Amino acid sequence: MVKLTINGRKITAEAGITLLDAAKANNIYIPTLCANESLAPYGACRLCLVEIKTAKGRERLVTSCIYLVEEGLTVQTNTERIQKIRRMLLELLLARCPDSEEIQELAKKLGVAKTRFVKQSGNNKCILCANCARTCEEVVGVAAISLSKRGVDRELTTPFGEDFSEVCIGCGSCSYSCPTGAITMTDKKDTRVINWPHNTMEFKLRKCPKCGQYWAPEKQIEYIAKISGTPLTDYDTCSDCRD
Repeated sequence: MVKLTINGRKITAEAGITLLDAAKANNIYIPTLCANESLAPYGACRLCLVEIKTAKGRERLVTSCIYLVEEGLTVQTNTERIQKIRRMLLELLLARCPDSEEIQELAKKLGVAKTRFVKQSGNNKCILCANCARTCEEVVGVAAISLSKRGVDRELTTPFGEDFSEVCIGCGSCSYSCPTGAITMTDKKDTRVINWPHNTMEFKLRKCPKCGQYWAPEKQIEYIAKISGTPLTDYDTCSDCRD
């Protein structure tokens, strides 16, 4: 176990966890958009910046979602300096994704009513945190989407920017992991539609012969059967109707 101090509170945390997780475990709020417990720490949005002072006296700013707890560490999560940085980051995010309700809500919570920067269009709520692409690769094991290009042209896309990704199984995990609502998934009758910021794909859903409900994309079922080594016929009916 590691002993450290956060906002004047002496706490004990398990060695190897991040400052963000240690703070959460002790009901200490640190704002973040991209942190996801199912993914490896990444530090994309930078909103979880904190000020630290090590046991040796070194002071600096760190991203709490990727910085591990240390013995004797002193952490400040909400100093005037940190607040100023966060407000600037949120103004930039509001300019990049002015239509994201999630960003608007967080900005309001942290005292940012509007942005001084020119509002952009065409980003479709995407902050380039890569949660979706990392979920697809790390959790699902498919890697159907990714960030491409560089600088101001960087974007989330399918291979070659087309409305097609051969390996995408239509599971929708990318939608669930997106923190800003940039990816949507809708099921209508026998079709699932996934909208990424710059691409759209449709998937045929399997119909359960017992209850008549469309319950999962055909490609997802085929993928699950393949990686599990089970017969495809095991998935003829939905999970609710299986014996």
